[in-house]
Amino acid sequence: MTGPSARILALLQLLQQHRDWPGDVLARRLDVSPRTVRRDVDRLRELGYPVHATKGPDGGYRLEAGAHMPPLLLDDEQVVALTIALQTAATGVAGVDEAAARALQTLRQVMPARLRAAADALAVTVVARAGDREAPVVAGDVLLAVGTAVRERVVLRFDHDGGSGPVLGTGDAAFRPPRRAEAHHLVRWGGRWYLVGFDLDRHDWRLFRVDRMTPRGTAGRRVPERAVPGGDVAAFVAGRLGRRPDAACRGEVVLEMPAATAARWSARDTEVEALGPDRTRLVVGAWSWDGLAAVLTMYGAPFVVVGPDELRDAVGRLAARLTAAAPPAG
Repeated sequence: MTGPSARILALLQLLQQHRDWPGDVLARRLDVSPRTVRRDVDRLRELGYPVHATKGPDGGYRLEAGAHMPPLLLDDEQVVALTIALQTAATGVAGVDEAAARALQTLRQVMPARLRAAADALAVTVVARAGDREAPVVAGDVLLAVGTAVRERVVLRFDHDGGSGPVLGTGDAAFRPPRRAEAHHLVRWGGRWYLVGFDLDRHDWRLFRVDRMTPRGTAGRRVPERAVPGGDVAAFVAGRLGRRPDAACRGEVVLEMPAATAARWSARDTEVEALGPDRTRLVVGAWSWDGLAAVLTMYGAPFVVVGPDELRDAVGRLAARLTAAAPPAG
């Protein structure tokens, strides 16, 4: 150690990496006495770090969550992770994207020169797809209410715009009572936020778009453990939204279009590989071979089928149908 300040920083970094540290282990790692460790822990407490100490033969130290966030100590890998995460934080949540940009700037200002250079080298350009641009914005307080219900495993009561449900009353007094669902998973799919919940009125699993929800409170009791049908949340969401994680038919083509343009209009499970400035390899999936052939024509650019033969035959059938549908004038 070069001095007390460097030793205290090293102690803080160790406490951030591990939940519980026996005092003698910390002393050996820092090459100091247990008494010096106790003094350094007291200094950390004076700086606002809530370090909890336990007594006894197995006594040690633990860094607890505090009411105030003191200065952070980040290693190189954490700087890379935060820089990338903050630059690509296209969340669809009101105000969060702007807050992420401010957080990145704040983080950069307190970085040492070496880490600042590493962060600056990770300038990322995010290319939004059509579906992401059209995704509605979710209010932060709504997302927090739904996420809290999921974490606490409670029943969430909410209004759902555009949803179906029983109508009570008649005439001008008619209304739909709040929906009631066990909150199990909060997911983001295709640029939209969804609650995966067990609908207590329909006795079945449902997907609720969070941007259409207005939370009305929760029931205090914890909900029982339930597994979504099939046991896989991603597969369940994909199936309910009409997108299969593994398309029934997949084919490969070479498209005469820049890869960046093709990626912007491709489904999320499409493999896009640049073969040149204006040539792109696509591996595309669809529900049928004829459907896949139709999807490929929607790019509006020439393409050559690489395989398989089923796709080549489907393109031939589609070409014949299109030719017959638009005979020459006269």
